[in-house]
Amino acid sequence: MADPVPTREAGARDTLDRLIDAVAFLSRVGGAIAVGLLLAAVLVISQMVFVRYVLQGSAIWQHEFVTFSLIAATFIGAPYVLLTHGHVNVDLVPLYVGGRARFVLALLAQSVTLVFCVILAGYGFAFWYQSYVGDWHAQTVWRPPLWIPYFAVPLGMGLLALQCLAQILALLTGRAAPFGISERP
Repeated sequence: MADPVPTREAGARDTLDRLIDAVAFLSRVGGAIAVGLLLAAVLVISQMVFVRYVLQGSAIWQHEFVTFSLIAATFIGAPYVLLTHGHVNVDLVPLYVGGRARFVLALLAQSVTLVFCVILAGYGFAFWYQSYVGDWHAQTVWRPPLWIPYFAVPLGMGLLALQCLAQILALLTGRAAPFGISERP
């Protein structure tokens, strides 16, 4: 028996599934990077405590590294949090409204989030670019170039915008239920 000829709709469906899966993969990579940054921050704090209280030395770079790592972990890990619905979600209204209203509310919430992320990614990119071209450095003894930690904002917000877009597409095509709430039987 011959394989059925794929229709245009099936091909578009496969392409959309691949796109959504690719964005989910990027979000998972962002989550893994965030975990790595958090682990690095914990190790550096431990090293700083040892140097300061056991060896009686000074901490020159550790405070800044930990601060930059935590901020980067927050921004770069945000798409993974959205992917897994790990964010704070007030779902009182979506629980009590019907299917169509819940769908519109979810679409509105995701759209507003997408616009916010795109704006923040754009401003973050402009700020990062300015720090890169201007060769900005922190005004501390360590003096790290600031374009490195500043890059977390456009990267994280860009990935978060992609994850929002993927969720909007999944919502519009019926791949995901609004707010993850399926209709009651």
